[in-house]
Amino acid sequence: MTGATHSYSGTVRWTGAGTSGTSGYTAYGRDHEVSFDGLPTLLGSADPAFRGDPGRHSPEQLFVASLSQCHMLWFLHLASAAGVVVREYVDEATGTMRVEAAGAGEFTDVTLHPHVTVDAGTAALADDPTLSALHARAHDHCFLARSVSFPVHVQPATVRTAEVGTAG
Repeated sequence: MTGATHSYSGTVRWTGAGTSGTSGYTAYGRDHEVSFDGLPTLLGSADPAFRGDPGRHSPEQLFVASLSQCHMLWFLHLASAAGVVVREYVDEATGTMRVEAAGAGEFTDVTLHPHVTVDAGTAALADDPTLSALHARAHDHCFLARSVSFPVHVQPATVRTAEVGTAG
């Protein structure tokens, strides 16, 4: 039996041609727009190290963020199924990319650092071993982490508790 398939499409439109296009490496801008039907347009550029605009999202940043988002969404699903009420989830994800002398490069790793706050009423269900197991299952299920050829590490912070109706 084959699983379901899902297709995704978006548009990347270069807006950095200026008046001379790609007549030289320093002649053109790296600015572009990333759009998906019915969603706000993301303003993109290259990383500033590659002549990009630091005020716009780079593909490398969005790549790290997509791995973080995928893990978070799976974690929230699994926590809900386990009866753990999550009130806040913040991940300060980091990624390392190596660039070779010839210019080609690749990510060598991404590390997720999720900070989870749960309701005090469900804190007994959210001990460190339980949350570690939920993070491990989320990692095993994350479509994006399963699709990359480098390690995605998960280093969760100790769980915090909040009274019902509050966070932080």
